[in-house]
Amino acid sequence: MNSLKDRVAIVTGASRGIGLGIARELVQRGAKVCVTARKPEPLAEAVAELGGPDFAIGVPGKADDAGHQQEAVAKTVETFGRLDMLVNNTGINPVFGPLVDIDQAAAAKILGVNVLAPLAWIRLARDAWMGEHGGSVVNVASIAGLRASPGIGMYGISKAAVIRLTMELGAELGPEIRVNAVAPAVVKTRFATALYEGHEEEVASHYPLKRLGVPEDIAGAVAFLLSDDAGWMTGQTIVLDGGVTLGGGL
Repeated sequence: MNSLKDRVAIVTGASRGIGLGIARELVQRGAKVCVTARKPEPLAEAVAELGGPDFAIGVPGKADDAGHQQEAVAKTVETFGRLDMLVNNTGINPVFGPLVDIDQAAAAKILGVNVLAPLAWIRLARDAWMGEHGGSVVNVASIAGLRASPGIGMYGISKAAVIRLTMELGAELGPEIRVNAVAPAVVKTRFATALYEGHEEEVASHYPLKRLGVPEDIAGAVAFLLSDDAGWMTGQTIVLDGGVTLGGGL
């Protein structure tokens, strides 16, 4: 459980859900973390849960805001002296409906937060530490990026782009920086509530493993990809879906 001892990570969108689960796993494995989210109060609660300032700091702000990105990276290096790992977890899906009818501003926002922001975070991490000292990045994609996702088409397009972004940067940034991704199916978080609330058993019945995911299912895989155990992996996406993409289901 000390596989990440003395390493430092930024985890975006980590005041709750998958992001907080990832941050918790990294701390348990010996890392220190900077967590980000839009709202200061839940972020402060997350930092306290992670063990306080000896183990974690929080930097509130919007993931696609350049000033926030720069502040978070600078504070991480200033506080902990390095930046070895980056987890691009923040994602949004503010609309539901036919792709052909999507509002252009909403489409641009989804792509800005889900695709362009991770690229910006990676660039800053490279410039601040990883380019010279090495490091590892994990992008949180989705199975929505692997197949048609009616009703959330632009979200799916953005996650397909995250998978391709991972491939391109895996090729471009080696050998100093490894870039991989995870693609979860439905995980029981507030973000995904609309996909299962009130009919969880029916949704889970389509999964060969007969349950939906929980943040811990994602956190372990992310920690593996960040660790030296995945030292010969880059540009890859691990599907974490309870088997649902084997056929049928959400």
